[in-house]
Amino acid sequence: MSAEPSESVTVVLAELRAGDPKALDTLMPLVYGELQRIAHWQLTNEATGHTMSTTALVHEAYLKLVDQARVGWEDRAHFFAVAARAMRHILVDYARRHKAARRGGPIGQPLSLDNPAAMSLSTAERAE
Repeated sequence: MSAEPSESVTVVLAELRAGDPKALDTLMPLVYGELQRIAHWQLTNEATGHTMSTTALVHEAYLKLVDQARVGWEDRAHFFAVAARAMRHILVDYARRHKAARRGGPIGQPLSLDNPAAMSLSTAERAE
């Protein structure tokens, strides 16, 4: 990789910090290949049978990064470090949702106390 793309990523990040709305559109083509590489590396460290693709992980991470555009990344290394962390969080959340679905429902599903089936036998006996 030549020094020019690295410098242009840093320049675009500086433009983004300065508030240039077009900088975000310029950023994606510059960083996409490296984001793909990071996502592939992250997925190789996951358990076998993982169903999220590299492309899906890159796109999810990019959406998360766009929401954090005001972070003010210092340079390309800082941007890619934040991107790698975002990907890791996405994979952890994905695994939690997947495991919760296997157990029969979403994490933290509220339980109604008005439902008699939800009360234990001893609680039902005390209520009578």
